[in-house]
Amino acid sequence: MTDIKRPMRRSDREMPHDFALYVIDKSAYASLAVMGETYPYSIPLSIVRIDNQLYFHSATEGKKVELFSKEPKVCLSFVGDVKVPSVYDEEELAQIKVDPKQWSQLARNVFTTEFESAIVFGKIREVTESKEIRLALRAIVKKYTPEHMNLADQGIKAGIERVKVYAVSMDHVTAKRKRYDSEGKEMKNQRGWPQASDL
Repeated sequence: MTDIKRPMRRSDREMPHDFALYVIDKSAYASLAVMGETYPYSIPLSIVRIDNQLYFHSATEGKKVELFSKEPKVCLSFVGDVKVPSVYDEEELAQIKVDPKQWSQLARNVFTTEFESAIVFGKIREVTESKEIRLALRAIVKKYTPEHMNLADQGIKAGIERVKVYAVSMDHVTAKRKRYDSEGKEMKNQRGWPQASDL
């Protein structure tokens, strides 16, 4: 069994494929890791998804461009919403403080975070076909600056010679979530997904 196929340790927090796509699409950026010459190399990137492909653009030269030409296997980490939960009020916290039997609640429910994450394993390729390049760049404009879509074609035409566009196949995708409900109970085993506020 390869590492990427290994079952998730906290299977009660594992989320389905559609949740992973939800996190990918809402994330402002992803961190892409590729094997470097002596250490793994990780960089934050603005990523957009079109079907089962992830796209980003890059300068035509640089460290990552060199590495991508040597190693096609990459891993991307996406983070959605993150916040410290508010499970207890001040009176309840005061009661926990004086009762050593309840101190374990602090680690589980106070000194923790609610989070959403997705991880993608795939292979990277440089996009060379003009139609796909323009499709990817327009999708990037739509995600990050939708108010300027009317200027997308002009911007792409002016800058297309100065960028490379890359695509990453989504060969294996996992997602994880930690969230509490209104009663302060952790929503395990995909409880509450999907719900209107998440779509």
